[in-house]
Amino acid sequence: MRPARLAAIVVGAILLVPSAAAASGTTTSPFTPPPVNPSLRAKAHRTESNVVARFLVVGKVKDWVGRYPKTSLVTQAEFDRRTGRWTVHVWSGPAGEIAEGRVDDLTGKVTEAWTGPQVAWPMARGQTGAFGGKEINSLPVWLTFCAIFLLGLADLRRPFSLRNLDLVALLSFSVSLWFFNRGLIFTSVPLLYPVFAYLIARSVFVGIRGRAAPATVPVWPIWVLAAATVFVGGFRIGLNLADSNVIDVGYSGVIGAQRIASGQAPWGRFPIEAGKPCAAPEADGRQPYRIQANGRCEASNPNGDTYGPVAYEAYLPGYAAIGWKGKGDDLDAARFTSILFDVLAVLGLALVGLRFGGRRLAVTLAFAWAAYPFTQYVSSSNTNDAIQPVLLIFGFWLATSPPARGAFGALAGWTKFGPLLLAPLWATYPDARRLRPALLYAAGFVVATTCAFSILLLEPNPLHAARVFYDRTIPHQIGRASPFSLWDWRQYHAGLPDLNVLQYVLEGLLVAGALLVAFLPRRKSPLQLAAFSAALLLGFEVVLTHWFYAYLAWFFPFFVFAALAPAREPAPAEATEPYGRPARELVAAG
Repeated sequence: MRPARLAAIVVGAILLVPSAAAASGTTTSPFTPPPVNPSLRAKAHRTESNVVARFLVVGKVKDWVGRYPKTSLVTQAEFDRRTGRWTVHVWSGPAGEIAEGRVDDLTGKVTEAWTGPQVAWPMARGQTGAFGGKEINSLPVWLTFCAIFLLGLADLRRPFSLRNLDLVALLSFSVSLWFFNRGLIFTSVPLLYPVFAYLIARSVFVGIRGRAAPATVPVWPIWVLAAATVFVGGFRIGLNLADSNVIDVGYSGVIGAQRIASGQAPWGRFPIEAGKPCAAPEADGRQPYRIQANGRCEASNPNGDTYGPVAYEAYLPGYAAIGWKGKGDDLDAARFTSILFDVLAVLGLALVGLRFGGRRLAVTLAFAWAAYPFTQYVSSSNTNDAIQPVLLIFGFWLATSPPARGAFGALAGWTKFGPLLLAPLWATYPDARRLRPALLYAAGFVVATTCAFSILLLEPNPLHAARVFYDRTIPHQIGRASPFSLWDWRQYHAGLPDLNVLQYVLEGLLVAGALLVAFLPRRKSPLQLAAFSAALLLGFEVVLTHWFYAYLAWFFPFFVFAALAPAREPAPAEATEPYGRPARELVAAG
């Protein structure tokens, strides 16, 4: 089957289904504590002042609270007769709530202590297995993935080669994740940026040079890597089914699919924590399960409708196959979608490698995705972060077809918006001086965009639905606060540097870079397209205020292509290739 025909089938499957048919948080604002109920205090063994004093001497609490003027501190402790625990709060002026914890009434022991970003962000508390489950976060499983990835792809004959340095850099995000899993956000976050800087520099270098790393003598026969890919791929699926969790991002995809299948656009229709409770309270007293406006009992996810349409349409096959009943559902539709796109990533990279480098590159790229621990982190967390790289992979595979490139680029962009940054580069490939390919790219982009947003027609007033889409997505994504980057630490008023101006500068440079690489060099090879795409996606992640480890899957396919596709000669530009004909191989098939 010709690539263009297969692409039409893939695009049709993604687009025609919807046509037919996040955790967000910020630090709390300044707060006047409510009066304590005297009847609760009478039932407790300890006094409020005693409990507060015990909490404030805990090491991490003392260190963090010590950053603020004593005169600004406001404390409060509330006793819960159901659990026999005190909840302690500490506020400081414009910083809002700066510490919170639990104290056992009988023993006086501090059982939980949260400071800074941990107060408003449970994901900053280092809860074991909170993302991906316990197995993928366990040291033996994680290091096994790292070892397989490194041994399978490294140049073992030249341990100090640039290829090996690239692989180590990709794995070095594990150090940051180790600190993140222990709730040490102010250590984990700064460790990210030196690695990002290196990967961007490498991508730009390959793009400008137009030549990949020198060819290496293969260590493993093709059949060994192929067998390892199949084995690791099967293990990945088993790990997802046996020990994974669905975080709010995956949950939002299932909610969106249910809304679309019910004849509604998803934006503005997500479950909120209001209305009649329909389940017992949780341990902290919250009752997230409520009867929603549609009459269903659903757990709240008020900020899950902040993505593009494809982020919900991609879950329609899983929802159609498995469904979602609300309360008591294990969200297997989300797991179905994660596994589906994980498999599509391996298949797509194999097709890319086969087209641009032959059998060895095909197996190498497929193995790289299967063995990279952070792509399994995406799968085990059941997030939506494999969707847009998969769409970009297929768009890159069909790079010689401007309409297909535009269609897949649009679908990827209308997932989580970042790939829209690639539009100028992909529109001008392979020769920026030719207008006709750019127009064909734009046509494919517009058609795919129209199909993706066709779900707005499900609403009585599509224009109002479009406005709701905008209000729920773009302002939220731009204005959200988060501790998971360097850019928003000023919100804590704790003597941390305010780097917001630097963030604006980098954003400007990123936009300028996206326009620059669209026209320079004027003629680009597939290698250069991949390298510059990786650089732009990496740059996008650098300037994000809210960042997460699952985002590493966004740039990974393009970086490994640029890093692992050796060429003894400069990669040929495709300007003279008729559109739709197979491109010349980047390296000799092997």
